Amino acid sequence: MFDGTPPDVVTPDVMPPDARRYSMMEQAIAMAGALSDEPDFSTFENKTGLAEDMKFLASMPELCDVTFLVGDTREPVCAVKAVLAARSRVFHKLLYNSYSPQKKKEPMSREKKIKLFLKRSSEPLMNLQGQPQGRQGRTGYTHKLDTIPEPQGNVHQTLIVEEFEPDVFRQLIEYIHTGCVTLQPRTLLGLMNAADYYGLDELRKGCSGFVQCCINVDTVCALLASAERYIQYKCTKSMVQKVLEFVDEHGNEVLNLGSFTLLPQHVVRLIMAREELKADEFTKFQAGLMWSKKHCDNQPNTDLKEVIGNFLEYIQFYKIPANILMKEIHPLGLVPYHIIMNALAYQSESPEPLDYSP
Repeated sequence: MFDGTPPDVVTPDVMPPDARRYSMMEQAIAMAGALSDEPDFSTFENKTGLAEDMKFLASMPELCDVTFLVGDTREPVCAVKAVLAARSRVFHKLLYNSYSPQKKKEPMSREKKIKLFLKRSSEPLMNLQGQPQGRQGRTGYTHKLDTIPEPQGNVHQTLIVEEFEPDVFRQLIEYIHTGCVTLQPRTLLGLMNAADYYGLDELRKGCSGFVQCCINVDTVCALLASAERYIQYKCTKSMVQKVLEFVDEHGNEVLNLGSFTLLPQHVVRLIMAREELKADEFTKFQAGLMWSKKHCDNQPNTDLKEVIGNFLEYIQFYKIPANILMKEIHPLGLVPYHIIMNALAYQSESPEPLDYSP
């Protein structure tokens, strides 16, 4: 409501002290922001060059002081102990634990104490009888100077690593020395478990995040195959579950892959037995047949009918159309006759047409 009273007009000359102080603070903040936008030339960084130099260092055996013989083939992987110990507590304990100053000494027996006391008591007399060695004290006898042994940590060490594959361990060492590594689906699971094993949490998190973007039709079989070696590690379970969920959604595509024949038999059976798998039954039969033929090619003395028999229990033959049963499957002679007849009988007795879609 307007009451006829002119409004109060505040001019810069009569601005209240608090308002003037806030105005000056805003100007200072604005000036600081403008200065922060300018590049800072006082600090020079060349992290890329450092990473390349550290990678070169790890690739030169003569510059390293530890060699790991990795995997079944005992492939050598070189590294620098100080770098490993600084980046991983597990490596620090592995490489330097035996030389730790906190390690307790065994208690000395009474007989050893007496022998040591007699030995120390006779040292001055023995030194007086012989020629002087070292520096002489004011009393005239020689002070014996104890030589400091060279730390055993400087000796080149060779250790055997059986838990991980050479390619996986080589990537781990590269990351420890350089701070970066190229993630690949073939070695992803092994690297993630190695990072967890050696206490490299950032690398483990990076691998875990990469899982989601690398799971596709082209990589799914490689990921499942690598899980076979690292099934005992805790990171494997979570990743395999994500891969299987992808397989469920893309069942027909995955079962038709040539790389599907490279999976272990129990993994193939696990996939075909899943109720969530969206694949038609004839595709499942073809996948089992393709895997069995590949297996028989690698082991010539194996019977094809016996091998494919391991997968028949996971195939619902009654969902396969009758013409395919009689023209495509029955002539092969691989499926027992009674299974074919039972499927046909089920279809003939079914009151409604069967839905053959997955």
